[in-house]
Amino acid sequence: MERLQDKVAVITGAGQGIGAAIARRFAEEGADVVVAEMNPDTGPRTVAEIEERGRRGHFIQTDVGIKEQAVACVEAAVEQFGRIDCLVNNAWGGGTYKRFEFKTDANIMHGVNVGYLACFWTMQAAFEPMVAQGGGSIINICSLNGVNAHRYSLEYNAAKEAARTMTRTAAVEWGRHFIRCNVICPGAATDAYKAFASANPDNAAKLLELKPMPRMGDPDTDIAPVALFLASDDSVYITGNTIYADGGTHVNGAAWNPQVPDHPTP
Repeated sequence: MERLQDKVAVITGAGQGIGAAIARRFAEEGADVVVAEMNPDTGPRTVAEIEERGRRGHFIQTDVGIKEQAVACVEAAVEQFGRIDCLVNNAWGGGTYKRFEFKTDANIMHGVNVGYLACFWTMQAAFEPMVAQGGGSIINICSLNGVNAHRYSLEYNAAKEAARTMTRTAAVEWGRHFIRCNVICPGAATDAYKAFASANPDNAAKLLELKPMPRMGDPDTDIAPVALFLASDDSVYITGNTIYADGGTHVNGAAWNPQVPDHPTP
């Protein structure tokens, strides 16, 4: 059953990981997808995967931390495909593990721009076309890092929790337009997690030991189906929610304690 037949989605950070997995699943379910990705190599690769599934893909090179580019990826959906039914804010531009006292203004502003303002800009850009067509679905990918206040990733934690609050506020204000706004907090074996696990194998093992379901999620089989649910009419009466697709980690928190130096780093 194609639950997104002829719908149009914009997915930021869709060149790899969770974003690419969501793009593939949406295409399998009948959606055309705008791939908003900064990497000029991985973005077209995702478009090819979309087209292999019989749907149209459009790559637009996007740094979501720049307002004009964030807005342009939403405008591209309307220009290329005539509408926007679903917006998935997934992009994150990396960060540096540092103790709170060593964080710089630049670190914090990176988190604000990429993790929070990017969502704000794209959501505002999607508002009018979604209102005009009678509704839509906005899905912001947030993080247990913020919910549980994980160590050493202050800017990421703060930005993701700010985005989560913004999502709930939009749900309240935009419900009358039938624009649904929800959050997914995933726990998946992305490249970022693999880098953490490689650098902190003992901590990674402890995380798995304490998880109610003792494995990391798979972007394609564990996270993308949740996004599909929120994008489809199956969730037509759901808004303002946070879904923890994390194997139960959020219940008792995560033993997140990567190794960081006791001195400032770049």
